[in-house]
Amino acid sequence: MRSILKKLLLLFFYLTISDLAIAQTSQIKVIAIGGDGIYSILRKNGLEPTKHYRAFIKLNKENLTVNNGVLKGRTYILPTIEKDTIGNNETPSITDKIESKIIEKPNDNLLPKKQINDPLFGKDYDVVPLESSNLNGAIYYLISGHGGPDPGAIETYNGKLISEDEYAYDVTLRLARRLISNGAKVYIIIKDENDGIRDKKILEVDYDEVNYPDKPISKSQKLRLRQRTKTVNNLYLKHKGAYQRLIVTHVDSRSKSKNIDVFFYHHHNSKSGKQLAKNIHKSFKEKYAKHQPNRIYSGSVKSRGLYLIKNTLPAMVYIELGNIKNKKDQKRILNYENRKALAKWVFNGVLADYNESKSLH
Repeated sequence: MRSILKKLLLLFFYLTISDLAIAQTSQIKVIAIGGDGIYSILRKNGLEPTKHYRAFIKLNKENLTVNNGVLKGRTYILPTIEKDTIGNNETPSITDKIESKIIEKPNDNLLPKKQINDPLFGKDYDVVPLESSNLNGAIYYLISGHGGPDPGAIETYNGKLISEDEYAYDVTLRLARRLISNGAKVYIIIKDENDGIRDKKILEVDYDEVNYPDKPISKSQKLRLRQRTKTVNNLYLKHKGAYQRLIVTHVDSRSKSKNIDVFFYHHHNSKSGKQLAKNIHKSFKEKYAKHQPNRIYSGSVKSRGLYLIKNTLPAMVYIELGNIKNKKDQKRILNYENRKALAKWVFNGVLADYNESKSLH
C-alpha cells in the first residue's frame, strides 16, 4: 500500500513539473501581413534573424512555401528568445566561385600581390591594381537593380533604347573594382559575364544577367527579389562576425520634367544602415559643393520598407542614381565619366563609413 502511494505521489509530481515547463515555454504566434518574410517577422518581434531563422523554419515548416516564404494571413509560431538556434555547425555552406586569378611574376611568391585579374570587369579593366589595404576585412554585397528578363525602367535616347539595369550595373562594376583595389572582399550578386565596364554613352540592352554564383534570374518579380535576398543572407551567415555591408543601386523612373539628385534609403531600425547612407550622402554633398558651388544638392536620406531593405541581413543602403526619363539626369548616367565619378563618390562615403565603424570598436 505504501509503495503504491509513493508511486502515485511521484506521478503527480512529474505531471505537475511537466505542466509548469509547458506553461513556461508557451508559444507566441503572429499573423503574417503583406510583404512579410521570415527576417522581417523576426525583426519586428525583437528576434535576431541570424540566430532564430532555422528555428522559425522548423516550427512553421507546414505553413511555408517551397522557398521558405511566408504566406499572408497565415499564423506563425515564434522561436523562444532564450534558445540560440544557430551554432557554428549550422552555418549554411556555400562554395564560393573563384572569380579572380592572382597574377604573379615567376619566383615572386614571397612578394606582396600587386594586382588581380578579373574578366568580369571587361577587357579594358580586367587588371585590378591592389592599391591599399584600407578595406581589409570588409565584405560588400553589390546588387544592381533588375537584370535578366527585367531591364527595369526604360527610355529612348536619340532613337535607341536605354535601360535602368545596364547603367546601374556599370556603376556597380566601377564601385566593385575600387573596393577590391583597396582590399575589400566583394560579391557582385547580379552580374553579366560579357558586359564589363563600358566607356560608352549607349549601353546595349541585353537579358543575360545571372544571380550569384550563376543562377538564372526568374521572370517573376517576387521570386527575383527572394532569390537575391536569399543569396545575400546565406553569404552573410557564412561570414558572420565580419564587417559586412550591402549596396543596392537603381535608376529611378519619374515624369520627364522631374530632375532629381542622387538619394538614399535605409532600414528604419538599422543604425548602421542609416550611418552608411549618411556617409555616402555626405560624400556627394561635399563633391557637389566643390564642383557645382552655385547649385544646391537636394539628395536625401530616408528609411523605406522596400522588400530588399526589409528582408536582407547586412546593414545596407539603397541608392537611386537619377531619373532615366529626365534629360538632365540622362546626362549624369549616359556620360561614362559621370558614372565613374558616381562610383568614386559612393566609394569615398563607403570608406569613411568603414573607418568610422573601426574607430567605434
